[in-house]
Amino acid sequence: MDYKESGVDIDAGNEAVRRIRELARGTFTTGVLSQIGSFGGLFRPDLSGLTDPVLVSSADGVGTKLKVAFRTGRHGTVGGDLVNHCVNDILVQGARPLFFLDYVATGRLSPRVTADVVAGMAAACVDNGCALLGGETAEMPGFYADGEYDLAGFIVGLVDRPRIIDGHDVAPGDVIVGLPSTGLHTNGYSLARRILFEQLGLTVDSVLKELGGSIGDELLRPHCSYLRTTWPVLETGAVKAMAHITGGGLTGNVPRVLPEGCTARIDPDTWPVPPIFTFLRERGDVPVDEMYRTFNMGIGMALVCAKADVSGVIAKLIGGGEVGAAPIGEIREGSPAVEYAHWDR
Repeated sequence: MDYKESGVDIDAGNEAVRRIRELARGTFTTGVLSQIGSFGGLFRPDLSGLTDPVLVSSADGVGTKLKVAFRTGRHGTVGGDLVNHCVNDILVQGARPLFFLDYVATGRLSPRVTADVVAGMAAACVDNGCALLGGETAEMPGFYADGEYDLAGFIVGLVDRPRIIDGHDVAPGDVIVGLPSTGLHTNGYSLARRILFEQLGLTVDSVLKELGGSIGDELLRPHCSYLRTTWPVLETGAVKAMAHITGGGLTGNVPRVLPEGCTARIDPDTWPVPPIFTFLRERGDVPVDEMYRTFNMGIGMALVCAKADVSGVIAKLIGGGEVGAAPIGEIREGSPAVEYAHWDR
């Protein structure tokens, strides 16, 4: 008996690492001091111009969106979803990403699939200006079904302490500006899959006129990064708080950045809800409040600023109003929570 007979293919692992190494090198920034294959990644940050540098870190996954990748056999975008999700998570505190690490676990290693996944990560790292510094690929036979894998991502960024965005100065009268999502992003897939595949009996190849394409295409829409869009306005200091609208939707994420004494009132009629959410609500008979605490409902990032700064904030965003950014609500007195103007959508 050898390791390969027990389900772990060392040669396949070495081939996967060979492919990953070249992808990772293409993301290296000037701060990278090590190569892929070292026991640890070395990174020397540029601290010039910072008075009190602070590291910001986060970890996350892609969730059951991976099940859609398995069904379609398309693995080139979920790695980018993971990077962009993590970038957005530290962006809301004013941080730019320095480097990213990944963990890929599978039952039976496929160097091709692994390379496709990491290629998506590498492309997203380049887009966000961070290095894919290292990671781990684990082959665990019997733990994952054949053809399936799991992903986790770990990111470290940097912010000058005086520029940290933490919502401490949010006050009643401030305005919430919403930035559109590109779809489900990486949250709510367990409910979406239940409705689409189990309840309605559809497949990833089913084409729905309401969506203008196949279910597979719709569900694999990339989770976008808001770094490039928002950075010019973050440098002005006009943004008081930011919320990345992920699991928990607007209902669960906006209160996370509100100080005591403030509540958010949001009007769902101020932005167009993408067709996928309307379809899931109607065909799945999902209560509207459940929709808004499960899905992003078309808003991927929320910014809070003073009412007098709203037009300037939108104008400073890359693309400005053309990206669909618009006021979606306001801050009022109350406990940190979200209330909606009405539920008649």
